[in-house]
Amino acid sequence: MAPLNSNEPELSSALSVIAQLLDSLAEAGIAPERTILLGFSQGACLSLEFAARNARRYGGIAALSGGLIGPNTIVRDYPGSLSGTPAILGCSDKDPHIPRERVDLSADVLQRMGATVTKRIYPQMGHTVNDDEIELVNAMMKALVSA
Repeated sequence: MAPLNSNEPELSSALSVIAQLLDSLAEAGIAPERTILLGFSQGACLSLEFAARNARRYGGIAALSGGLIGPNTIVRDYPGSLSGTPAILGCSDKDPHIPRERVDLSADVLQRMGATVTKRIYPQMGHTVNDDEIELVNAMMKALVSA
């Protein structure tokens, strides 16, 4: 939720690490279409931000208790398309770190970018991961492996 410049240089560094990891996977013959960007909390925020800034077809995006990075005043008009990438966003309605509105906004942005979004808001869950989210991620992985 903080201004983007207050997240620097760490944000740019972390986004670069993900790009390098995807490059390494591609060199090993694993395309982004076979890769899932998955994270919890700050990792979820980073996964979403990377996918939005580097739009393309991924094997999946799973953001558990996270949202896009930056203040509400940012225009969320990212270029490119996620081309049907399946995306899971799960969070509590009372998460102390991630406002529900940020999860809603993130889901809307991904949908506008062409992702197929599954959003789950869990009542009174807190800042954690639950069995339903694990089942959703497992199903995403199984679908990707069997494709």
